[in-house]
This record gives sequence, C-alpha cells and structure tokens, in this order.
Amino acid sequence: MNRIDRTFKQLKKSGEKAFVAYITAGDPDMDKTEEYIYTLEEAGTDIIELGIPFSDPLADGPTLQEAAQRALKKGATVDKIIDLVRKVRQKTSIPLIFLVYINTILTYGKEKFVESCVEAGVDGLIIPDLPYEEKDELKDVLDKTTLALIPLVAPTSKDRIKTILNGAKGFVYCVSNTGVTGSSSSFHQSIDSYLHYVKSCTDLPIAVGFGITHKKDVIKMNALSDGVIVGSAIVRQIHKDSTQLGTFVKQLIAK
Repeated sequence: MNRIDRTFKQLKKSGEKAFVAYITAGDPDMDKTEEYIYTLEEAGTDIIELGIPFSDPLADGPTLQEAAQRALKKGATVDKIIDLVRKVRQKTSIPLIFLVYINTILTYGKEKFVESCVEAGVDGLIIPDLPYEEKDELKDVLDKTTLALIPLVAPTSKDRIKTILNGAKGFVYCVSNTGVTGSSSSFHQSIDSYLHYVKSCTDLPIAVGFGITHKKDVIKMNALSDGVIVGSAIVRQIHKDSTQLGTFVKQLIAK
C-alpha cells in the first residue's frame, strides 16, 4: 500500500483530517529544505508536497513563483531534489509528493524520472499542466509502479470531473477557486456543492488547496473534505521567519 493511501486510511480510522503542506525544494537551499521537512512533520503535517522549481509555473501565484526563482538561482535541480528525498527517507516515512511541471519530466526523461522517484521514495506526483487527454503519456510508465498520479479538479471542470477521476490514485486535489495559488482565501461561491459532487464521483479522499491561509480556512475546508493543502502561506512564513514554521503550522492545525 502506498504511503499516501496508508496515511488517509489511518486518519479516517481515527476521525482526523489530513494536513498537507507544500514547500519549494531548494528555497533557500537543500539543507534548509531538509530541515523544514522534519519541522513540518514534527508540527503535525501528514503529507508533504515538494515543489520542483520551474521557470514558468503557470498555476503558481507570486509567492511560489518567487520561491521557485530563489531555488533556481541557488542551483536547485531535479537530481539534487531526488537526492534530498533519498536522504530524508533515512529518517522519515512521511508521504512525499512532487509537484512538477510536465516539461521538467519530459526534459529529464519520463522513464528515468519515474524510476528515480520510486527508487528515492517519492509517493506521488502532481502535474498541474498535464491535461487529462495527455496523461497516457505517463500512464504506461506509472502503472508499473506504486507512484500515484494525483488528479486536480476545479469548480470549472464539473462536466469533466468523472472523466478526470477515472483510474486516479492517491487523493483528489480540489482547487478551491479559479485563480492561482495563494491568490486569496475567497473560495468559489459554490464550494460546498462542488466538493460534495467531487466526493460523489470517487472513493478517493479529497483535499482542498489554493487560498487556504488562516485557521478559519482550515476549519471550513476540513468540514467539507478529507483534508487541506496549504502552500503559499507556509512559503511566506518560511521567507518571513523560518524559525517560527513549526509554531505557524501547529496554530493552523490546532482544534
């Protein structure tokens, strides 16, 4: 069983919701990224997304774009990030997901990328610019592994949600609005019915991301889903004062 599946199963059994944290790998450097992973886990994070920095991250708002640029300037590469996962896996079994753009995978070589992820201990991939119609480009390679290709759905994709979720693994990443990451905590006006519909289309857990910034956002989205994903707010906290990262996350999670 994939670590992601195991985590959601354990959380459901105990009546808890998942807290998924996103950080940009290599911002400000690889050693600090490793430190943040342990800090996030200690603070109560259940799953960690590691963003592989890309020069043109279309789904990312200014906060994550700036983090990606800082990481690239410090020399972050796919190989270095995969090496980081290998190192981290010696100390923790927390589920790790790569958020990666498709051009990065194709440039690296899709077979080599998937094999390297599995060998290092990555559990899932989120590819925000991979259309459903083109996912077969990776499907044959991924089907031979336990690596989960995590689907993204948005309020605007209602007519296609059932199609997008066909054969999906891990969990469903539900985009809470139609903007970019970190744009605001103003959620789509039909967020309740949208999430209810997504849940009716799949047996997978659903987690909500984009714009979740405050504890009140976490509480609201936890009531409608199986967990929340927080990215820009965490990256901002790291850039502002990384020594308070654990405290910041604990405050978000606290009941």
